[in-house]
Amino acid sequence: MCGMPQQPPVRSTPARPARPDASMSLITNVMDHSLDDGYAEAAARKRSEGTAGLPRTLRAKLGLAAGLVLAACVVTVGAAQARVAAPVVAKEREELIDRIDEETAAADRLEESVDELREEVGARQREALRDSGGDPSTLMGILSGATPVHGPGVRLVVNDAEDSTGGGDGDPRSTSGFSDTGRVRDRDLQRVVNGLWESGAEAVSINGQRLTALSAIRAAGDAILVDNKPLVPPYTVLAVGDGEELGDRFQNSADGLYLHALQENYGIRTALSAEDDVRLPAATSVIVRTAQPITEKGTS
Repeated sequence: MCGMPQQPPVRSTPARPARPDASMSLITNVMDHSLDDGYAEAAARKRSEGTAGLPRTLRAKLGLAAGLVLAACVVTVGAAQARVAAPVVAKEREELIDRIDEETAAADRLEESVDELREEVGARQREALRDSGGDPSTLMGILSGATPVHGPGVRLVVNDAEDSTGGGDGDPRSTSGFSDTGRVRDRDLQRVVNGLWESGAEAVSINGQRLTALSAIRAAGDAILVDNKPLVPPYTVLAVGDGEELGDRFQNSADGLYLHALQENYGIRTALSAEDDVRLPAATSVIVRTAQPITEKGTS
């Protein structure tokens, strides 16, 4: 034998050939095990216990269907109730209309009665004048303001508030400043006079200026004009009538309450007293341009 050394035999097992998809082991693992073992066990347990439940989509559909059924029931019940209540509402409406018609007819009858009573009062007044030998022209002069009059009545003094000042632009209470000063304006005197007439006054004057059916109370700047004559405060209003009763009626009327509100809110000073005898002068000028007296035959 030659002296060359002999190599020991190789005892390692031959290596297995590599799989073709060895480089795709991660993807292969995912494909082989699509669900985690824990999820798979939980799903299996639910199926075994019978608690898997309905799919969410089906559950939502059932819930929506139940809601629609409930809404339909509510609408149906509401419509049924409205149909039942409709005749009742219609009946109440007809009854209300009938009551309105009845009250309107009653008001018309009262107005007719008032007109008849006025005519009767006027006729009795004319008859009383004829029986007493009075001259109808005297009554006409009293009512028209052409003659001076006197008798029991009331004295009403209306004055500006103590801390009042002049208006800013000459129109008293049309500005916000006037409401703070408490100055008497023409509209206030208009309401006072109208309230006295309505309460039963037979003749009225302001600061000695007799008022007639043609009189006007207006404002010109800071001044109040009565028949184009300026007046200054305090404004003394005299009215002939049943003194105590006239004063009570005026204070309880809407215009009397209006004057009281001016006193409370703006500090306007007022004083009302009943008088045994007040004297009113005749109107300075009473000119009738259009009206003509009616003759006995009814022709003018």
